[in-house]
Amino acid sequence: MLLGLATEEGDEATIKEVTGSVQRAEDATDNMALARMLNGKNDNSNAILSINAGAGGTDAQDWVDMLFRMYVRWTERKGFKVNIVDYQPGDEAGIKSVTFIAGGSYAYGYLRGEIGIHRLVRLSPFDTNHKRHTSFASVAVYPEVNEEVFIDIDEKDLHVETFRASGAGGQHVNKTSSAVRLVHLPTNITVQCQQEPSQHRNKAIALKVLKSRLYKLEEEKRAEEKQADYDKKGEIAWGGQIRSYTLHPYQMVKDHRINLEVGNVNDVLDGNLDPFIEGVLLATD
Repeated sequence: MLLGLATEEGDEATIKEVTGSVQRAEDATDNMALARMLNGKNDNSNAILSINAGAGGTDAQDWVDMLFRMYVRWTERKGFKVNIVDYQPGDEAGIKSVTFIAGGSYAYGYLRGEIGIHRLVRLSPFDTNHKRHTSFASVAVYPEVNEEVFIDIDEKDLHVETFRASGAGGQHVNKTSSAVRLVHLPTNITVQCQQEPSQHRNKAIALKVLKSRLYKLEEEKRAEEKQADYDKKGEIAWGGQIRSYTLHPYQMVKDHRINLEVGNVNDVLDGNLDPFIEGVLLATD
């Protein structure tokens, strides 16, 4: 009513004040709704995020590199810490796979909705004919288990390998066999870490990631999920993508679960994921 009267009288100061109050009330309502959604058992945990290249060759590996940067930028915007666990560079460009820990309050709660296949459509910079290519990458997210959660791993169920680290250069590379790969034989889950100069430290981090994956697996079994989030059975390709990022012939990012479309692709790829993350959280309320 006050807004209507102010509009009729052309009272700009009152219009601005009322509009601001309405916006603050709407923001408070949205924050309360988000708070209700971030109340899962593991939502307040750190998040372990893995990105893997799918169909698309070199373009797919470059797409993983772009997604990695996007999630790191989002993590930094939130004031969270980034700890790289494993980094496998592409054959010609980009990244085959990368795993990192996003450390911060409710990191897993925010990022759990990012699990799935992400599709990129663009003019390929690796195609001499500059044709349009479609690339795919999968994103998996696990809660980092804390020390209070007991996950029993029998040593005889572990196959341990050591190898020389390789990566993007600098701190990612060393000349000793400090990198560690763990294979959990009962589940065939493989985890590796090569980012630390110490073999002991790499094994400790790999064990932490393995425990997180086993914990998530047990949670999924208890919930009787039809398909485990940690192991997408289908090919990382057409059908099943949660989000599409189109750079050509038009620019748009679309989340297929909530039909949210954003035209500023560069802003999204620079880490502005909150509209999608919050939209998915609110849609599941």
